[in-house]
Amino acid sequence: MTDSRATVDSLKHEAARFSDERDWSRFHNPKDLAIGIASEAGELLEIFRFKSEEEATALMSGSRGEDVRDELADVVYFVLRFADVTGIDISEALERKLEKNAVRYPAEKVRGDNRKYEEY
Repeated sequence: MTDSRATVDSLKHEAARFSDERDWSRFHNPKDLAIGIASEAGELLEIFRFKSEEEATALMSGSRGEDVRDELADVVYFVLRFADVTGIDISEALERKLEKNAVRYPAEKVRGDNRKYEEY
């Protein structure tokens, strides 16, 4: 399945199916899923620790690229399970958050500036 063919809903169902086949759903409460998100994000981050921007970019085409993809997939898995278990519609949540951030970070004011909204 590719991004252009998948839906968030189908990915949620696939992650739930995988979990159910292993009887893991009983471990998938909001707290533990949030811990899973943070833990897997930390494992993704660790791959890039102490790398220059050039080295980090080169990782993607090198032997560590598969590790990066695996860790990102782990993060996505936990995000999908968290959303499914808690009843969060990811698309709706993202749309609302982008609307909030459009107010906090108006494009004409912040273009090319990466400071946090309260700093400008």
